[in-house]
Amino acid sequence: MVPLQWYLLLSAAVFSIGVFGFLSRRNIILMFISVELMLNGVNISLVAFSHYMQDLRGQILSFFVIAVAAAEAALGLAIIIALFRNKETTYADEMTEMKG
Repeated sequence: MVPLQWYLLLSAAVFSIGVFGFLSRRNIILMFISVELMLNGVNISLVAFSHYMQDLRGQILSFFVIAVAAAEAALGLAIIIALFRNKETTYADEMTEMKG
């Protein structure tokens, strides 16, 4: 049986890679992928805690996180496609039209 600490280390590593990717990249698609990595890191820890505590609430919460991530990806990609059609770039620094 794999100890809980290994799952938490994996979760922290995936979340950290997501944070680093989000902060270091300016391409919006890579930023979305980084957000997905962060959400998956949280899901790993939720399922690990749920398994070790013999409670299903963590797994149910991870399903909600997956649903929110799917909705976020669908809306985000639609916004990216709309912006790409207007500006023909996917870099966040060049998209200044959303500023107030």
